[in-house]
Order: sequence, then C-alpha cells, then structure tokens
Amino acid sequence: MTLVIAHRGASGYRPEHTLEAYRLAITMGADFVEPDLVATKDGALVARHENEISGTTDIASHPEFADRFTAKMVDGRCVTGWFTEDLTLAEVKTLRVRERLPRLRPGNCRFDGRHKVPTFEEILDLVAHEGRRRGRAVGVYPEIKAPSYFRSVGLPLEEPMVAALRRHGLDRPDAAVYVQCFEPGALRRLADLTWVPLVQLIGPRGAPYDLVAAGDLRTYADLVSDAGLRDIAAYAVAVGTHKDVVVPSVVDNAHDAGLAVHAWTLSDDVDEYAAFLAAGVDGVFTDFPDIAVVARSAFAALGDWRMLRAGVAAMR
Repeated sequence: MTLVIAHRGASGYRPEHTLEAYRLAITMGADFVEPDLVATKDGALVARHENEISGTTDIASHPEFADRFTAKMVDGRCVTGWFTEDLTLAEVKTLRVRERLPRLRPGNCRFDGRHKVPTFEEILDLVAHEGRRRGRAVGVYPEIKAPSYFRSVGLPLEEPMVAALRRHGLDRPDAAVYVQCFEPGALRRLADLTWVPLVQLIGPRGAPYDLVAAGDLRTYADLVSDAGLRDIAAYAVAVGTHKDVVVPSVVDNAHDAGLAVHAWTLSDDVDEYAAFLAAGVDGVFTDFPDIAVVARSAFAALGDWRMLRAGVAAMR
C-alpha cells in the first residue's frame, strides 16, 4: 500500500507545523505526519520549516526580541531574520504561528495567531494519542534540518531526536517512524545511533550541503544513479525524491537496489496522483492528505490509472 505522508501536516488547510495541522491530517487518514525539526538555544527540538522564523511566526511584532534580529550563514547562504537557536524554548513558546505562504494558501491566513510552535515531544504525544483514539497506527516522519549547521553551533539534532524517540518507545526497526535528511553524513551518523528506518532526501537539482562543504563533487543526480542508489542502500531504506526526479527508471532502479521511493510534494491535482501511483512509488508526501487517501483507494479499487479521475470524483 502506498503510504500517505502529510507534508508538515494538512498544510493545504491549516498553517504548516501546527498541532492542528497534524491532527487534521490524521483525521483525514494520513499514515504519517511530517515535522521538520530545528533546535532552540537550550537544545529543544521544535517544528519549523527552517530555523529562520520571521516568515512562520509573529516574532517581528515582539519588541522584546528586536535585538535578536541578525544575519547568518546557513548552509552556504546568507540568511537574515530571527533564528530558533537564538531563543530558548520558553521564548519560542511566546510566539504565535502564521501561514508561511499566504499567496499560495490564503485560506490558511484566517488561522494566523491561533497556534504555538510545537515541540517534537508534543508531536509524538499527539501521534500516540490520536493513534490510540482511532485504533490504528499513526506514524511520524521527522526531517532534521540543516544538521551540519546546527552541529557547528553546538546544537546537534541527531542525538536529541533519537533520545526523544527512545523516551516514547519508538527507537525500533518496526516502529511507525522514518527519519529523513538531505545530508548523507547526518544519515550515516544516525545509522549508528538508532534502529529506525532512514530516508535519503533527493532534491531536484544541486547537491547535499555536507557534500559541497567537504568538496565532494557528487550531486543529487549522482545519488540516484545505479551506483549512488547502491551506496544509499547501505544506510537507508528509502529515497525521498522530489517529484520532478521520479521517473519510472528511477523507481525501478531504486527498487532493484532494495530501496523504497517516497515522492514529494504532491498537490491537489488528481492526475498527479494517478501518474505517481502508476509509476509504482511507495509513498507520497502531500499537503492534501484527504485527496491522497481517496486517490489511493480509487487506484486500488479500479486497478487502472486511466480511470482514477472518475473514481476519485465519485468517492469524494
């Protein structure tokens, strides 16, 4: 069965990385919810798209944090704003979340200011509670963001994330957990720290930052070559590929290497689901988990991707 992974929650309907977005995704039938993890000054893991939070919180309206505005080099880019690693968890909890992409998702703006930034612990508690309440397994699929950068400032992400999984009894190969990252080095460190399955993320262009920083000339295209996929299979169970990278040959070659393929990020376009399900992907990241769940059911029932549009229309 193709996994439905709620991309930062049901982010087509609620501001991403809020407990409400994750809860709604679970209600819609998602198999996994996906938090992006960054660190606070005191080492707590919180869910944000990136460590610079001016676009995802109301921090600019907090005069008490005006002196924290700064510029930093993060993964080779100069970024200006406010950063999670400059605030304690208690300070982060005084902020309120806002929609990151208001032009793309204007409907979500009506929820601005309603929710706090969640911690990884709170997300794990929510997933466990909702799973028990619904009598089904609900998984968590965290991504550690900019691990080389956070390690360089004394706030490594890998160890506290694994510690949190252990506290919740989830550091097991059979747990409903995948951990993903763009940086192969971080995944190789995790392979020595945890039993949970790991996923190598593949971007549409360029290369992982840690390879670039080390002078390694391999690109994402190299990582999905036959040799690259065999190398990934030594430390991961799947590749999380940008949807522009998913072509039948990549899926077939990944499967031949023993790797699953999880594609990101699908929209609300039914034809898109038809194409990716027909290509044989093993999971889809989506901002619209309700549409993905219905599309998966229609595809399984009809057995013919050409009939999927009619099937989804009838089932919605």
